[in-house]
Amino acid sequence: MNVLILGSGGREHAFAWKIAKSSSCNNLFIAPGNPGTAEVGSNIEIGVNDFESIKKFVLSEGIEMVVVGPEDPLVNGIYDFFQEDEELQNISLIGPSKEGARLEGSKEFAKEFMIRHEIPTAKYKAFTKDNLEEGYAFLESLDAPYVLKADGLAAGKGVLILDNLQGAKDELKAMVDDAKFGNASSTVVIEEFLSGIELSVFVLTDGDSYKILPSAKDYKRIGEGDTGLNTGGMGAISPVPFADRFYIEKVEREIVKPTVEGLKKDGITYKGFIFIGLINVKGQPKVIEYNVRMGDPETEVVIPRIKSDLLNLLKGIDDGTFSEKDLNINEQAATTVMLVSGGYPETYEKGKAISGTEDIKESIVFHAGTKNENEQLRTSGGRVIALTSFGENIEEALTKSFASAEKISFKGKYYRKDIGFDL
Repeated sequence: MNVLILGSGGREHAFAWKIAKSSSCNNLFIAPGNPGTAEVGSNIEIGVNDFESIKKFVLSEGIEMVVVGPEDPLVNGIYDFFQEDEELQNISLIGPSKEGARLEGSKEFAKEFMIRHEIPTAKYKAFTKDNLEEGYAFLESLDAPYVLKADGLAAGKGVLILDNLQGAKDELKAMVDDAKFGNASSTVVIEEFLSGIELSVFVLTDGDSYKILPSAKDYKRIGEGDTGLNTGGMGAISPVPFADRFYIEKVEREIVKPTVEGLKKDGITYKGFIFIGLINVKGQPKVIEYNVRMGDPETEVVIPRIKSDLLNLLKGIDDGTFSEKDLNINEQAATTVMLVSGGYPETYEKGKAISGTEDIKESIVFHAGTKNENEQLRTSGGRVIALTSFGENIEEALTKSFASAEKISFKGKYYRKDIGFDL
């Protein structure tokens, strides 16, 4: 098969690394890709939301499958774009329809979906500037801390957790009245705060049957001990120790099955990954949010643990054989540690020379924000490189990832040395 992956980060490098190993893969392209993906496929200078250029490339290169990495093109309707075009209809696109992508594109839509299908989640209400006073009153009915979520996509920055009631009221006004997050916060979802340990469960579905991929936990805060500002993710571990077989069976029964069946009942086309962000509240899993693609950096620990041929699994989604395919998982633990630019997630400099990647022997190097300039690898993003390692347990895998992190150098390099600390 000729395959095109859309995206340019660590998640897409992990997809490319895995799909390139498939005996079914003839030609692999990544748009726009990064220096890491260039080692396993061919990078193409096309933006993920440039649907017309994607169409031209797909037709000219005989692409048979498109795997969508990030959420933007899904929320913008790339699945529907392919379905509505006679020349593209028969090409397999891994990702939900525009309506299905609203599970991530609209927090209010996702909450309504969960309530409708009796999926456990925090109680909530949604507000706009037209009922701001009601929003204040709802905040007063809750105990601190207060959770405010911009309804739309806000590049991972649209969730605020505040300890002070007046501060929460001020932020609500800033979001809906002063467009703090632009159109994304014209509607704001306020929900009760749930206390517990978070984890992510990933599902691959053809819309009828599903397969549960390995669980993972990522670490969002920049500082050790989970302090400081939120980031795109500083590292991840898989599996999550408390999420044993019995716990995952509970998640499947109470969350995964009702989600897939709910999509079907609502007539929503969904062929791809569902990322379910959960919180474990005294043994009870509750949904914090849905994402309609794989997470980053969780992909960098989940995908390497899949022993099965990923491309073969994805082929089954479109040809009706998905339910018959086997999903085999590596029993070893996997950990990834993210090297980031100094100053991230606030202002940081790009273009710093990177050395030492060729010395890494015990970890897989996934490029997240790098570029090649005159044959010199340089930083081009806040999150630069993810280092994924295997071990008999999380501690052993982390020891390898941390050792690899010390071998890579660039000015301002920072990484958290406490990934997995809470487990």
